[in-house]
Amino acid sequence: MLSTALPLSLSTPVLRPQKPLYCQSSPRFGPCINLPSLKPLDTICCHGFSRRKTSLSGSCLSCNTRISAFICRNHGYGSIKVWAASVPDSTGEFEKSGDVARTMQLGAMFGIWYLLNIYFNIFNKQVLKVYPFPATITAFQFGCGTVMIIIMWALNLCNRPKLTRPQILAILPLAVAHTFGNLLTNVSLGKVAVSFTHTIKALEPFFTVLFAALFLGETPAFWVLSSLVPLVGGVGLASLTEVSFNWIGFCSAMASNVTNQSRNVFSKKLMVNKEETLDNVNLFSVITIISFILLVPAAIFMEGFKFTPSYLQSAANQGLNVKELCIRSLLAGFCLHSYQQVSYMILQMVDPVTHAVGNCVKRVVVIVSSVIFFQTPVSPINSIGTAMALVCPLLYSRAKRMKSRTKPKPKGA
Repeated sequence: MLSTALPLSLSTPVLRPQKPLYCQSSPRFGPCINLPSLKPLDTICCHGFSRRKTSLSGSCLSCNTRISAFICRNHGYGSIKVWAASVPDSTGEFEKSGDVARTMQLGAMFGIWYLLNIYFNIFNKQVLKVYPFPATITAFQFGCGTVMIIIMWALNLCNRPKLTRPQILAILPLAVAHTFGNLLTNVSLGKVAVSFTHTIKALEPFFTVLFAALFLGETPAFWVLSSLVPLVGGVGLASLTEVSFNWIGFCSAMASNVTNQSRNVFSKKLMVNKEETLDNVNLFSVITIISFILLVPAAIFMEGFKFTPSYLQSAANQGLNVKELCIRSLLAGFCLHSYQQVSYMILQMVDPVTHAVGNCVKRVVVIVSSVIFFQTPVSPINSIGTAMALVCPLLYSRAKRMKSRTKPKPKGA
């Protein structure tokens, strides 16, 4: 498809008005524009390049567009007749290539998200097995994230936000929930197998629906509720047959679901006006820094100061020397902050339902990889329960998408 443009520029201004004149037009050459006889003439193509020529013909080297004109005389005045410039309309090709590039970018980001998740759970579990101080480890991980954020802001790798008092007050509940969510997850990972913790955390959609109904007044659809029934049954079946079952680990994972979903409710209920909201990456960065500030004194109060040679040596006595403990702790902190930041970046690019589906697939990948790496014993009934717990969130996401499509449009839309 070709589109037409009539680029025309005169270098000398019109000093006095002239009566409209008409030249003889021919269908072959298209529109006729009558102007006083002026020279020289600038020919401009659709890309904005201008070439001043004494002749009335020019071309754009970047788009290979030919711009032609000639002068006809009428009643002693000069009039300019311009051929319509033919410009290839390649918008469709650009859109197609843009879609392919965006799909490849999203695929790479999902792959990084999953890979960092796998490594975080492996390194974190190795550290927690020999250094059972979840509050101290969580604070250390938030500290790693804080250092990474400060470095990125200092190097202008991302824009540093200018926070206002209303923003800080709105973000503070999110940071508290985020702190408890990560702390309780580490408590659970220290007590039970990685696969069991993530099986329990698959119950997040259940608490999402529960809190949305209690605090936001949202009534769930029938299909949404139907998808949650086998989810609860699958988690219960997996819990009954879990070899590493521990009540502290089970309750901590359950409590992390509560805090994480309450964080989502706070984000809907307490965030400031749209004009003052932060983008997802900066919001996560601010939450991480506040969580670090909140958790450091709390960890010292609950567990004491554990970064002493004697405590590090006790970890070495259980099979992980001090150097390995420090390296794995740093890697776990790096992976935690990186995968959460990538997750927020993905959420900024896709709709929440797509992100939820990706999160379900991520949980499957983490469970399978942890079972293989740690050689976790899994019974057939436990496998069925885990599979039910992992498939049902996908059904829940599908039901949410159906609900959003059938939702009536507001009046005047």
